Amino acid sequence: MRERGLIGRGTYILLFNSLGELCVHRRTLSKAIYPGYWDVAAGGMVQADESYAASAARELEEELGVSGVPLQAHEHFFFDQPGNRLWCAVFSAVWDGPLKLQPEEVLEARFMPIAEVLQEAEHNPWCPDSLAALKRYLKQIENEQ
Repeated sequence: MRERGLIGRGTYILLFNSLGELCVHRRTLSKAIYPGYWDVAAGGMVQADESYAASAARELEEELGVSGVPLQAHEHFFFDQPGNRLWCAVFSAVWDGPLKLQPEEVLEARFMPIAEVLQEAEHNPWCPDSLAALKRYLKQIENEQ
């Protein structure tokens, strides 16, 4: 899909702990896009017969081993970068349990304060699409207060 310049659908799940820290993870070096980059969201491509919500639940369980948590839906947006054009849906969840990382996709994961994540993203390779999702989420939360 990316090779042909087609537009896909993707989900971004921001996973927080009860302290408000965000789960970040490092992508494997075998990933087709952004290999080895840090990522602020679990997620992936929505399958043809799948809703955004079903995709979000599936991806969260596949990548981080988190299931059965309520997913809060946030906004949809369009992300457009050469080789990565997506209609995106943002979700969030809270989880204090253990993570079970999918070794094919995730090298390591940890929870970090959001301010530290944003500071790190200025100096190190982080996935731009999920950073866009996080920034839109933060703006939405700020506007709701």
